[in-house]
Amino acid sequence: MKAAVIRFFRGMRRPRMARRIPAVFISVALIGLGVAAFDLIGFGTDPCSVMNLGLSDVLGIPFGTLQLLSNLLMLLVVLRYDTSRLGIGTLANMVLVGYVAEFFMAVFAQVDALQNLTLAARIAIFVPTLLVFLVAASTYMCVDMGVAPYDAMPQIIAAQLHKPFRLVRMGWDFAMMAGGFLLGSTVGPVSVGITLFLGPMVAWMSGYVKRFFE
Repeated sequence: MKAAVIRFFRGMRRPRMARRIPAVFISVALIGLGVAAFDLIGFGTDPCSVMNLGLSDVLGIPFGTLQLLSNLLMLLVVLRYDTSRLGIGTLANMVLVGYVAEFFMAVFAQVDALQNLTLAARIAIFVPTLLVFLVAASTYMCVDMGVAPYDAMPQIIAAQLHKPFRLVRMGWDFAMMAGGFLLGSTVGPVSVGITLFLGPMVAWMSGYVKRFFE
C-alpha cells in the first residue's frame, strides 16, 4: 500500500500535467455519457457496464454504486500484483463513470423526444457515440495516469501469462459480456464492437497519445 501511495504522488509530477489531468476527467466523463447513450438506444453497452448493469438489477443497487463497488473488489487484486497501474485516472474512473452514466440516464428519461426512438434514430446515435467512446476510453488509458481496476486486470493477466494485451483484453471483455448477459443485461452491437475494437484501438493510439503528453 505504501508503494502505491508513493507511486501515486510521483505520477502527479509527470510532464504536461496541465494536459494530462483535464484529458483524464474529460475522457472519463465522455465514457459515462457514452454508457448512458448506449443504454438509451438499447444496443448493449461496454462489457464492464453490461456486467454491472446486470448485477445492479439483480442486487437492487444503483448502477453508479455497483460500478464503484465492483472496481473496489478488483482493486484488491491490482494492489496485490501491480500498483504501477494506479493513479488519478484510477480514482476518476472508479468514482465518476458509473455516477455520470446514472445522471445522464435520469436526464434522458425526462426528455420525451428520446423515448420510443426509431431504428434510424438509434443508429444515428449509435455510430458517433461508439466512435467517441472508443477514443475517450483509449485516451484515458494511454494518457498514463492510471487505469480503473477493470482495465488493469487484463493488463496484469497479459503480463503474468506473457500473452498479447489485445487478445487478453478481448477475452476479458467477452467473459464480462457473457456474465452480464446471463444476469439479464442487453448485449448488442455496442458490446461486440467495444470488445473487438477497444484493445486494438488502445494499441494503435498509444504512440500518438504518449507523444502528445510527453
